[in-house]
Amino acid sequence: MTYETLNPAPRLLSATSLMSDAVYNHKEEKLGDIKDMMLNIHSGTVSYAVLSFGGFLGMGEKLFAVPWSALTLDTVNKRFVLNVETDSLENAPGFDKDHWPDMADPTWAQSIHTYYGTQYETQADPDKPNVPLL
Repeated sequence: MTYETLNPAPRLLSATSLMSDAVYNHKEEKLGDIKDMMLNIHSGTVSYAVLSFGGFLGMGEKLFAVPWSALTLDTVNKRFVLNVETDSLENAPGFDKDHWPDMADPTWAQSIHTYYGTQYETQADPDKPNVPLL
């Protein structure tokens, strides 16, 4: 058996191919679209997907930093799945396009990972103690 047989999901995707991808929950409710992605320069991994929710033509939309590990790629429907209820997302910590949080702040990162039920880890770096892996 090949890797592709065991895991039909693509191994690599371009960042631009993921932009504007829809995000749904397990109830088939659309939660929003991926607006941006935050990369951890130290580890070379995606830390967060920035999800846009609500609004019309970019007006009044709320943004959410969702831990990348909280998303599942749905290759059949070409979208992502986030296991949260719509009302839970409405009450999630969010921000607007002009006031982004400091996503490198370990306190902020821990609170976001706790909200979405994902693991927040830090990495010891002699030059930068307690560098978040995000």
